[in-house]
Amino acid sequence: MKKTTASKRRTNKTDGMPAEYQFDYKEARPNRFAGRIDSDRLVVVIDKDVSAVFPTPESVNTALRALITALPKLSKIRNGVRNS
Repeated sequence: MKKTTASKRRTNKTDGMPAEYQFDYKEARPNRFAGRIDSDRLVVVIDKDVSAVFPTPESVNTALRALITALPKLSKIRNGVRNS
């Protein structure tokens, strides 16, 4: 049997990456961010110009609460139920 030289051998690693990875689940750690957000909170992404004016969650909440008190009573909605 004739030996094939290294230049003529075919490899499946065309991009240098293996076809499959074996993940070792014994080394896995739990997600440290999974429990950070309470279920009664809502996460909202605000634009960069708005975040320049309201840099903290407290400042956003304060401004929104002031806006809520300025709204007419008929349009006030709490817990998904419209108050009259």
